[in-house]
Amino acid sequence: MKPDKLNMAVYFDVYGALLTEKQQECLDLYCNQDYTLAEIAELQGTSRQSVYDAISRAQTQLRRLEEITHSIANARRWAEIASELERLSGRLRQQGAAGIPAVTDRLEAVVREMKE
Repeated sequence: MKPDKLNMAVYFDVYGALLTEKQQECLDLYCNQDYTLAEIAELQGTSRQSVYDAISRAQTQLRRLEEITHSIANARRWAEIASELERLSGRLRQQGAAGIPAVTDRLEAVVREMKE
């Protein structure tokens, strides 16, 4: 899958419910099921241009939603932070000092909460 299609698939997963039914169907077929515009047009009994327009409008709307909310960027950042906390927790546990296990337990609990 091309990088832009992959990004659109992620955007669609997060914001897809905000699109029209036709946009949802077209984008799902295009990004998630890897149909061509011609194949989608044939399935829907419409023109390739109509499918292209629906997908183009949907992609524009999804990009705007991410620009406004930053939901995906924030989720990615939280995942990076969680990974870093896990790494630090492991390092603290290896050091074995008296108070470190309690700290690492708390760090791990925070990481689990962040991942949920």
